[in-house]
Amino acid sequence: MNSSVQLIECPRDAMQGWPVLIPTDKKIEYLQELLQVGFHTLDFGSFVSAKAIPQMADTREVLESLNWKESKTSLLAIIANGRGAEEAASFMGVRYLGFPFSVSPTFQQKNTNSTITESFERVKEIRNICSNSGKEMVIYLSMAFGNPYKDPYSEGDVLHWAMKCHELGINIISLADTVGLANPEQVNRLTKLLIKSLPDATIGVHLHSTPGNWKDKTAAAFLAGCQRFDGALRGIGGCPMAGNELVGNINTEWLIDYFTENGIDLGLNNIALEKSLEIANNLFGSN
Repeated sequence: MNSSVQLIECPRDAMQGWPVLIPTDKKIEYLQELLQVGFHTLDFGSFVSAKAIPQMADTREVLESLNWKESKTSLLAIIANGRGAEEAASFMGVRYLGFPFSVSPTFQQKNTNSTITESFERVKEIRNICSNSGKEMVIYLSMAFGNPYKDPYSEGDVLHWAMKCHELGINIISLADTVGLANPEQVNRLTKLLIKSLPDATIGVHLHSTPGNWKDKTAAAFLAGCQRFDGALRGIGGCPMAGNELVGNINTEWLIDYFTENGIDLGLNNIALEKSLEIANNLFGSN
């Protein structure tokens, strides 16, 4: 990828809440094509409870079938505890382990069945696993822009936990607009705050948006200095543990158009991108 902008494609986020079980061979076909596009990172699957997220129960099988060695794209797996981290770290092809750390106590309990304090202890454990296995940890600060549960929220709390994670040696921190509550001004302000406060860390955004506000949110983060953006082809996705109507991921096609309009060459393989879109249309419907 010949760009300072890191574009993270998140098919795992698109697939995890899909109501119809996607066959393993179809997942492999889709992910294999995505590996040819030239994304910085592919959030491909998760090593979590199959009971909680049945759509991801075949992540090990999928990973074992992927030809990742010839791709410049790195693989990221989501994990929720030490057991999942150990399993993910056992695979040579996985470079990043992502952990959803919520600043909302209610959502942390829903998502990982743990308190914020317990979750931070998990962060420490997973960070050690990453260090011992040569992996990199990514922290997703879930509900970073507010929550629908009326839990106390402040941008100061977000900064506090970001700094606590960074003190452990975690250098990639992504602000997650988990249920699409953020407004552009808030995205700009909070992203700028973290970038200024943690100048040697990579601060990213994982935004969920409607077709009407994605561009303003994206521009807000970009103008704040953010260079790591998550998206999902066709704009599908959302956490099934959020317990409310999902607001999808920002459509990766929109992000590509935005950066192209701003003179940024993402260095993508357009043929592979078109093939990926065809597969996505077959998996998720063409409308």
